[in-house]
Amino acid sequence: MDITQFYQAFFEEADELLAQMEQGLLDLDLQAPDSEDLNAIFRAAHSIKGGAATFGFVALTDTTHLLENLLDRARHGELKLSTKMMDAFLETKDVLQQQLSAYRSGTEPEPEMVAQICAVLRQLALEGNGDAAAVTPVLVPTPAPMPIPMPAPAAKPAASPSAVPTLKVRFSKVSENDQKLLSEELANLGIVLAQTQEADSLIVWLETSCDANDIVAVSCFIVETDQIEITTESVGATVAEPQIECLPLPASPVAVPVAAAELPAPAAAVPAAAAPTVTAVAAAAAVPNKESNSIRVDVEKVDQIINLVGELVITQSMLTQTVSTLDPMLHERLLSGMGHLERNARDLQESVMSIRMMPMDYVFSRFPRLIRDLSAKLGKQVQLVTVGKETELDKSLIERIIDPITHLVRNSLDHGIETPEKRISSGKDPVGKLMLSAQHQGGSIVIEVKDDGGGLVREKILAKARQQGIPISDNATDDEVWLLIMAPGFSTAEVITDVSGRGVGMDVVKRNIQEMGGHVEIASSQGKGTTIRIVLPLTLAILNGMSVKVGDEIYILPLNYVIESLQPVAKDLHAITADEHVMHVRGEYLALVELHKLFQVANAVHNPTQAIVVIVQAEGTRFALLVDQLVGQHQVVVKNLETNYRKVQGISAATILGDGNVALIIDVAAIQRTNREKMTSR
Repeated sequence: MDITQFYQAFFEEADELLAQMEQGLLDLDLQAPDSEDLNAIFRAAHSIKGGAATFGFVALTDTTHLLENLLDRARHGELKLSTKMMDAFLETKDVLQQQLSAYRSGTEPEPEMVAQICAVLRQLALEGNGDAAAVTPVLVPTPAPMPIPMPAPAAKPAASPSAVPTLKVRFSKVSENDQKLLSEELANLGIVLAQTQEADSLIVWLETSCDANDIVAVSCFIVETDQIEITTESVGATVAEPQIECLPLPASPVAVPVAAAELPAPAAAVPAAAAPTVTAVAAAAAVPNKESNSIRVDVEKVDQIINLVGELVITQSMLTQTVSTLDPMLHERLLSGMGHLERNARDLQESVMSIRMMPMDYVFSRFPRLIRDLSAKLGKQVQLVTVGKETELDKSLIERIIDPITHLVRNSLDHGIETPEKRISSGKDPVGKLMLSAQHQGGSIVIEVKDDGGGLVREKILAKARQQGIPISDNATDDEVWLLIMAPGFSTAEVITDVSGRGVGMDVVKRNIQEMGGHVEIASSQGKGTTIRIVLPLTLAILNGMSVKVGDEIYILPLNYVIESLQPVAKDLHAITADEHVMHVRGEYLALVELHKLFQVANAVHNPTQAIVVIVQAEGTRFALLVDQLVGQHQVVVKNLETNYRKVQGISAATILGDGNVALIIDVAAIQRTNREKMTSR
């Protein structure tokens, strides 16, 4: 059997366990560590080691084994945790991640990297023992390869003079092929003294230094945990004649640096009567079976289903529009069936889309470690607060949002939050606060990066803008001034660091957000802090839109941009130039953008008083779009226009309407930016 087919499942499981391990380490109170937290961290390392041993990933197995030993001593109170030790544990996690990446790409991890981290862990073990002696080379046997099954001798082996402490492992309801695999895997954990087969069950007596959890961790890749039962008993004259005796190959001694404390001591014999019974149910607590209520599916398969469901929804919309012209009295059953089809198609679409939705905790969980490391590097004290970790976002967006949020967090730590001394002199708590939050607002998700630092200084930003030749009025609103920090090459940092402040990055953040169909808003108060809001659509596959008509063309306006619609009157319209107008709406003058001019549409209504104005808001600015009429509101399936045609200015994507025609989806934010640049350049 080719076990490489299980590699991907192991890699994904190990990624999750490493993330849990890092989070657990960051949450530990070094002065009074919680035993449950230590147990959870230990179990994560233990599970990774078991899986790595199963697949023969030697470097990963060795490193996690050393880490596991230290964690085991810590959870039993034999090792006092320290900041130095915690730094080493986190560094080990990073190395394990690199080792995992190497195995995933089909290569071996760098030997120097493995040797270095193992030396660090061995030194910690020595220091924990209070032994300052240097690590000396000791001859130890290399791990023996998989034992070779040998034919059982004809005669029954003589019973040992005294009973041998042994684990009896019973696998129930397993196939003949799985029995062979299980026998081979257990041989890697010790010496198989005997094994028997009973119908569809396999019983193995294993002499091993491993515990029941190790056996479950290895075996659960082949069978379910409820098929495993493990007891501790002695093997002697009562054991039936073995069918197979596994003899390990002789190991070659090799000189490697090993701490004296790590040399195994002879195990004392444990009376069988005193040995507790360990079942797979108890062992499963240490190695949870995460596959029991979930499956791992390739993203491409999910995307294919989403595309097919999208086509189904379009077809259903076409049928609905066709039958809408029929007489309800003559075609009652057909129209009723179409109503059911429409509801089922909508439910199916929402269910399929939910498969791609992931919680924001996937993003937020990355930052405790980043903040811990950077705040120490910058000499600052920062507390991280997360809100709305359960808020869900489309997978394609959640992976693309990680880098922009990372840059914003680094920027807040470097420029926003002050040093403890400066905060104390300002009457603040020496510990700064950084908040990451996410919440749904209509068809959008709002992500905030908020700090209680020094805030933005308006005069400083305006002076820097003039120095760089960026056109900005002294009467510009605060919102417009704050957005200048996202101009290319703009930076007010007095000192350039390797954390941020090089004048690059913030413009990339803004551009990436815009490419995802979102926008950035900034609010700041000098001396109190800064809040950067990212507004994104929940998904790029489905859009809640308002269809509008301009001439003979239908366009789609994303509903999350729409505020209201109204019919203008002449007294509210004012000309700025021959081709540009503004509209007075409740005390505010809004730029009027005529879509028929923007897209050069023929046969459109040119008199604004005979048309409809839709008030929209993008990037904190409101303006008015002039259209001929409103058609309706509905969900549309978004199709990439660039892939199927080319990039069109002012258009973000396209969709297929119920009558089979293509409708273009308006990029409201792009229109707003174009209009603002035109006004600024005047």
